[in-house]
Amino acid sequence: MHKLNRRNFLIGAAGVGSIALTSSWGGRAFAQDAGTIKIGIIIPLTGATSQFGATMSASAKAAVNDINSAGGVNGRKVEVLIEDDQSNPEAAVRAARKLIDVDKVVSIGGSYASAVTSAIAPLCYESKTTLFTSSGADSITKLPHEGYIFRTSPTVTLQGTRVGKYALELGAKKMFFLGPQTPFAQSYIDIISKLFADAGGEGSGLIYEDKRASYRTEVDQALRSNPDVVVLGGYVPDTSVVLKDLYRAGFEGNKIGFSFGVNQVLADGLQPEVSEGTHSLVPSASVDSTAYKALVEKVQRPALDSYSCQVYDHVVLTALSLAHAGASGSDGMIVRDNVRAISQDEKGEKVADVAAALKLLAEKKPVNYDGASGPLSFASNGDVEGVFFRYEQVQKGKMTLLKVA
Repeated sequence: MHKLNRRNFLIGAAGVGSIALTSSWGGRAFAQDAGTIKIGIIIPLTGATSQFGATMSASAKAAVNDINSAGGVNGRKVEVLIEDDQSNPEAAVRAARKLIDVDKVVSIGGSYASAVTSAIAPLCYESKTTLFTSSGADSITKLPHEGYIFRTSPTVTLQGTRVGKYALELGAKKMFFLGPQTPFAQSYIDIISKLFADAGGEGSGLIYEDKRASYRTEVDQALRSNPDVVVLGGYVPDTSVVLKDLYRAGFEGNKIGFSFGVNQVLADGLQPEVSEGTHSLVPSASVDSTAYKALVEKVQRPALDSYSCQVYDHVVLTALSLAHAGASGSDGMIVRDNVRAISQDEKGEKVADVAAALKLLAEKKPVNYDGASGPLSFASNGDVEGVFFRYEQVQKGKMTLLKVA
């Protein structure tokens, strides 16, 4: 399935002068004339998809601090420019244009909502700017992106399949999907309905208009089919309204949503009895890895969502790709052409710490970077492979882990 304002958040000095500068990161000196490497981050710091915005921003800053503390990339300082997409494709396009045309970033990371990513992706690959995205819509990597898109989150097909199988696992026979118009809504209906049909059950759904004060008409229509599970395909604001209407209608079957709609932000905003028992599937970070544990400590949180971990990895993947190339130049093509060399080289040393990876690359040694979000091996179309999910449930107002699979 982000926050500051539309002002840029600049980390470190604005640039490098004609003499070597001493940075604030442990007294490291950076190259005299190569300039600062600029990485763009577009995340929803405001709007309907903003529940992860603050930690995504903190994770991007942590990555830059780690890179610069280790001496930067080939002696060059890294700077991250964070833009708020406002959970809105039009705002995201304006942000992407600024980052690409004015700031001359080598890559853009974050890019959470599928509608946002679908809007900015053409701007990225047409300008040869590498885009790292945490969106799920299958259509994104079907675009003619010439290798400039890398997705670090599971696809809609995979997420829908997991939700459908989980609903069947819970004993459901009839499924109804309720969600707003998004690039993935109809795909979810088709994928999950087919799973139910193949299992001898029934599946259907409807797509509603977003930003409504009530969805009682849609809920009544859904319940006329006597579903024993309702799949919630919306974001937090509309999912909250749908859950209230399901509660008022007396629905007692299972409710399953996705992490962009059913999460602790939703649970905190509803009376416990309204959200009680609602299930959620969440793309899982690599919670047992040293990279994840280190990032949690850096951002001073008890735990982190997968999307914030992915943003950290987006910045690191950019830096390591440029370090692997070893050239003084930096552009999106160099990033694109070196991502797989530093993240899925079977001969490379497995490493989760960016400082250790930069040291190995400086010594011309191969590396295989596994990040806080997990292994980062990409298929030919740019989709990440080998992802895990957290299965959670709202219990007494708290998201409770059931299993990771």
